[in-house]
Amino acid sequence: MSDELKLKIAALQGPILVLGASGFVGANLLRILLRYRCDVYGTASRLPAWRLDGLPEKNVLLADLLVPSNISLLLDQTRPLTIFDCISYGAYSFQQEADLIYRTNVGVAVNLLEELSRRGVHAYIHAGSSSEYGNLAEGPTEDAPMAPNSHYSVSKCAVASLIQFKGKVGRLPCVNLRLYSIYGPYEDPARLIPTLISKAAEGVFPPFVNPRISRDFVYVDDACEAFIDAALNLAPDVYGESFNVGSGQCTTIGALADLAKHLFAIEAEPAFTMPQRDWDVTDWYANPEKTARVLHWTARTSIADGLKKMQTWYASLEDRQAYLSSSKQDGLDRRYSVTAIIACYKDAQAIPYMYQRLTDTFLKIGIDYEIIFVNDCSPDDSEEVIRELSRQDHRVLGISHSRNFGSQSAFRSGMELATKNACVLLDGDLQDPPELIEQFVEQWRAGSEVVYGRRVKREASWYMRIAYKLFYKLFDAFSYLHIPRDAGDFSLIDKRVVRCMLQFPERDLFLRGVRAFTGFRQTGVDYVRPERMFGRSTNNFLKNIGWAKKGILSFSNTPLNVLSAFSVLIFLVVSCLIILQIATRLLFPEMVPKGVTTILLIQLFFGASTLLSVSLVGEYIAKIFEEVKQRPHFLRRSIVRDGEVRDATEQGRNQT
Repeated sequence: MSDELKLKIAALQGPILVLGASGFVGANLLRILLRYRCDVYGTASRLPAWRLDGLPEKNVLLADLLVPSNISLLLDQTRPLTIFDCISYGAYSFQQEADLIYRTNVGVAVNLLEELSRRGVHAYIHAGSSSEYGNLAEGPTEDAPMAPNSHYSVSKCAVASLIQFKGKVGRLPCVNLRLYSIYGPYEDPARLIPTLISKAAEGVFPPFVNPRISRDFVYVDDACEAFIDAALNLAPDVYGESFNVGSGQCTTIGALADLAKHLFAIEAEPAFTMPQRDWDVTDWYANPEKTARVLHWTARTSIADGLKKMQTWYASLEDRQAYLSSSKQDGLDRRYSVTAIIACYKDAQAIPYMYQRLTDTFLKIGIDYEIIFVNDCSPDDSEEVIRELSRQDHRVLGISHSRNFGSQSAFRSGMELATKNACVLLDGDLQDPPELIEQFVEQWRAGSEVVYGRRVKREASWYMRIAYKLFYKLFDAFSYLHIPRDAGDFSLIDKRVVRCMLQFPERDLFLRGVRAFTGFRQTGVDYVRPERMFGRSTNNFLKNIGWAKKGILSFSNTPLNVLSAFSVLIFLVVSCLIILQIATRLLFPEMVPKGVTTILLIQLFFGASTLLSVSLVGEYIAKIFEEVKQRPHFLRRSIVRDGEVRDATEQGRNQT
């Protein structure tokens, strides 16, 4: 590093905060600054982050800035005077989620700049993108019209306009750097230059796009210096403006291949077989005149020298395979994404453990996820625990019901708000082990649309184990529907099945029966159900009797059929007895029984039978009565998101 750059770093106003330091540009910038200063902090949304390995722990902060309240907490913690904002999502072709692009690029910038407008800052430097020019990328000046051609470029244009407003109108010291094709150490290995370097080490070329497609390549050290120069030369008359950070050199893909062939002595010929992306253009290069004049920055490293530096860095890696497998392209699988729905009642102590075990499981599997905790009017501080988790992690959503509606309604409440491609239902007491989700997902990927947990053993008292087994045997005998034995609510349900289940209108829900009724391809995974980790079970013998009644009455007409058969049988027996009585009185009058005992016994028998029949019919009538009233399945009191408890009625999500 040059002495000039060292002096520049020393001249920066501190403390210094690098947002998005776990990304490619942010990591390089943080590493350069930390070589010569200790009052520099970088943020990461998840740790560990491979690009930040080896950096002092006190300088790396875990912060999910998609949660607005975390921004103010971070600024309180670091009190920065210089902020380099490298947060970005959507720059890679495989990052296509529009909602996440706008939440990350626009939402975070809006909340951050509003907070900085109240607090003040010496310099805010934002990492913009040359994609703001879209199809008009042929050496444009900074005041050229924008022509966005992707969600990512639209989001970056929006932030550039926001910065202009804040700088020109709000007089906030901020600028936007429109970065061109930055490359260098720690770049995602799926990108063009890292792929070229790794393949060149094997003596071959990677596949290329059309050779006429061009880029303006800038080595990452030069890009980092542009951030530093912008902070040092941020005069009031340029507040809110944008600057092109590029070399001004148009390098076609064909020319890049020729250069690599010469530099790395690759004997093979390049193949231009990759499909062209929608936003690729033939003339994509910068006009850096304004940046050189105002910020006194120019790119120092030629593309040839940059490729040599990149090759040297790649050769120095101890574990090249670990680097090559670190691509975001190989990150969270969004096709098999899962919403975990946890029904919570008196589970405040267990909720943090459930959250940690769920996140560990999802990250181990490598799938996209969200976690919905449904607080079914628990008398403990479950809502506060959920609120704190949602502040730390934007993937956590909480629902609080206005009263206790039961676990079945809690699961339905979460299923209605789920956004991923499958739902996993779990009890909040940790008796449903989250680690089993890995096997659920394996079966889901293999083609099953419902994967349920099948209890092969319960850690419960002997009489409760007998009662559970008896229930499933009775249910199998009575029900017109086959429900897998010893399968509870713990299950993974594909989005298509969830949609079907939400169409069922009955108020007295028995979800495992509804799940079986839908059909589809279903399979089970065996597991041992443990005892509760905390507290005592809210179930008891009477509640379990209620569960048995709900299941049998919801999916069985057998009790009514038994009554009908019993009535016919009694009618036939009574008819035979009447005929026998008449015949005996006529033929053998002395043998006719005397006294009232027989009459009383017969009356008691038929009276008890009548009461039993009426009670069974009454159970069905009670269910009909509940259904025809069409009361809501539940009422939501509040939605907990991003560390805030929001009134559910204001969001139109209070009932269903």
